[in-house]
Amino acid sequence: MTDDTPGITPEALQRRIDAGEPVRVLDLRDRDEVEEWSLSGPGVTLTQKPYNRFVQATVTGDLEGFAADIEGEEPITVVCARGEASGEVARELAGAGIDARNLTGGMEAWARLLLATEIDGALPETPESTLVQYRRPSSGCLGYMLVAGGEAAVVDPLRAFADRYVADATERGVEITTVVDTHVHADHVSGLRALAERTGATPVMPAPAVERGVTYDVETVADGDTVGVGDLTLEAVHAPGHTTGMTAFAVGDALLTGDSLFVDGVARPDLEEGSDEAPAFARELYRTLTERFARFPDGSLVAPGHHGEGAPPGEDGAVTARLGDCRDLPVFELSEAAFVDRVTGRTPPRPANHEAIVAINLGRETAADEGAFELELGPNNCAAATADD
Repeated sequence: MTDDTPGITPEALQRRIDAGEPVRVLDLRDRDEVEEWSLSGPGVTLTQKPYNRFVQATVTGDLEGFAADIEGEEPITVVCARGEASGEVARELAGAGIDARNLTGGMEAWARLLLATEIDGALPETPESTLVQYRRPSSGCLGYMLVAGGEAAVVDPLRAFADRYVADATERGVEITTVVDTHVHADHVSGLRALAERTGATPVMPAPAVERGVTYDVETVADGDTVGVGDLTLEAVHAPGHTTGMTAFAVGDALLTGDSLFVDGVARPDLEEGSDEAPAFARELYRTLTERFARFPDGSLVAPGHHGEGAPPGEDGAVTARLGDCRDLPVFELSEAAFVDRVTGRTPPRPANHEAIVAINLGRETAADEGAFELELGPNNCAAATADD
């Protein structure tokens, strides 16, 4: 790949996807890789073709024919694992007069993209406080930084981006004093310990999550406990269902729901104990949504731990929704029995490598940074039901 290869950065491409613009993708990876994990969004049209089809087209001199059955409208964004084969293809297509560009760094670079957005309407309007949402588009993971009074708390950090949180706090002139996990994650390697070690911040987890067998020292919170951040507090709200330890956190008008309620659906109940115990977890999730969250008004801002393809960011760039709108989801119209049947009967495949990731997050196993990054590649698959179900 040479410097004259036409390219687009992962961030620029994601901005187009977020805006709902037409995005025409040629993915050169194997079909099973594409089916497991690929660029997605309302305006994305994706065609999978293996690299050897391109080689054949160059031999026969038929690049126009190769490009003719790529669905969508130009330009073509060519994708591969690391941007090398796709760079060659994009360069040759462009040389043949076809509007094509390479996704710089490929899917690996896309997986390293983390977007930060200040959430509108979450906190009292003061210059000293803000709630930042971090979004990893490649997996749909969402995390948060609460900034108040010169301090910051990071909620559900990703280990792959520990340095990013530190840099952002430094840029804002605040000190990270607390790091919080809402539960034991199964889809990504937590940054709780890495961030606490880098900053000296206090690591915090819900007590029931620690009881699953966490092997390292953390402070614990139970339902109703608070964590101070400057002149604000994060209030722990016990929210079991996805896991026994799942805990939401309320601050200002925001409810950080973790993996319980998403803007377009609800969490799956089978990742802690498996399918046999899923109905019992689903019943707890139903009570979380209908009873434990009942005290929060419809105007509360739901800031979830994940989002799906059907939940693009709003005008402020954040993926949030009012609680009243979430209560209009079809799953809220069901009886408890029907709810249990629905969420246990519509679970997607479990997150890739979830057992290994849980073991790392409990502290039972270790993984180097690059190994941990490879483990969590792909979709999070933490939702059970969506707005269309």
